Amino acid sequence: MIVIACPGQGSQTPGFLNPWLELPGARDFLGEASEHAGADLIAHGTVSDAETIRDTAIAQPLIVAASLLAWRELSARVDLAAAGIAGHSVGEFAAASAAGILGAGDALRLVGVRGRAMAEAAARAETGMAAVVGGVEDDVLAQIAAHGLTPANRNGGGQIVAAGERSALAALAEDAPRGARVIPLQVAGAFHTEAMSSAIPALREAAAAVAVADPAHTIWSNADGSVVTEGKRFLELLVSQVANPVRWDACMAGFAEHGIGAFIELAPAGALTGIAKRALKGVPSAPISSPSDLDAAVALISEAA
Repeated sequence: MIVIACPGQGSQTPGFLNPWLELPGARDFLGEASEHAGADLIAHGTVSDAETIRDTAIAQPLIVAASLLAWRELSARVDLAAAGIAGHSVGEFAAASAAGILGAGDALRLVGVRGRAMAEAAARAETGMAAVVGGVEDDVLAQIAAHGLTPANRNGGGQIVAAGERSALAALAEDAPRGARVIPLQVAGAFHTEAMSSAIPALREAAAAVAVADPAHTIWSNADGSVVTEGKRFLELLVSQVANPVRWDACMAGFAEHGIGAFIELAPAGALTGIAKRALKGVPSAPISSPSDLDAAVALISEAA
């Protein structure tokens, strides 16, 4: 099976949309995406600086729009009917649209609501996240707990993301688990923890107003790595996942169980490909960071098929 992965927050970089705007129809697509999301995604993806696009309310729809644009371009070049799909954190909204659960407009409207609600939640306390890379998993989890933090993302490939108060994250960095490094992440809050619970009501209300279909592709959930076959259930998980840990490690285990033959990461790509190379050894991958990467992805998909 070919797995298409949609990246999460932190994957955006200043100006990354510039080469995509050279494609026919891309500017119109992103203009419509901006209207749905309630943010000028063309400006933020081309001229806004790193601090501006770090804002949760901007970063989330920007990433989802980029993934959907890459999906549009890739699916126009190669048959993806048999591909499985998964998204990391906010990337699940792009995955839901690619799988046919949500229309692109609804996915972008919901992620706009999500981003704004999570930004408001993050502003209420000095919280953040840090990647703990390396070490023994049980030791890392124990050290995270000892500092009053939450393992918000269990990404696999030797990476667990701790979340909580910034002072506790600083203490963890000073007291890193044996054999591990603690790397602060450029995010605005303790995502996927109880600190985000106040964001759920607004997202739940918005989700109640969208049309949902059952997935046309195999799609895995961050909740536990399981395959979800009902669109309504996937939408429920999208809402609750705001304040619950991401189990990308379990998703990758699911990929392996389904016989993954190739791993393709949509724009803005890189982070998930790096994890996959460590956790899914021997599985060829192709990150799509810019339109120039589409040909390599098409070739890999064609070969794997």
